Amino acid sequence: MNEEVRLVAWVRGRVQGVGFRWFTRARALEIGGLCGFALNLDDGRVQVVAEGSRGGCQELLDWLHNGDTPGRVDGVTEIWDTPRGGYETFAIR
Repeated sequence: MNEEVRLVAWVRGRVQGVGFRWFTRARALEIGGLCGFALNLDDGRVQVVAEGSRGGCQELLDWLHNGDTPGRVDGVTEIWDTPRGGYETFAIR
């Protein structure tokens, strides 16, 4: 579970204008060891990119699916990849 990975998740539902990106960043920082970003997309979804340990990324993904998130999550689509680097922290974009 200590393998370094890249998680890209697209979260759909009522996730814009409700503090979702801020809470996602706070959760990523709470998990620790994750860097990346949360970004509002034009189609109403939020894209979350996280790089770090597989366990940490899985914990963030589980939270996106089932956590106490603001708004309403109707679904999450994710892909796993190798880290690309270039992030110093977890940001809101």
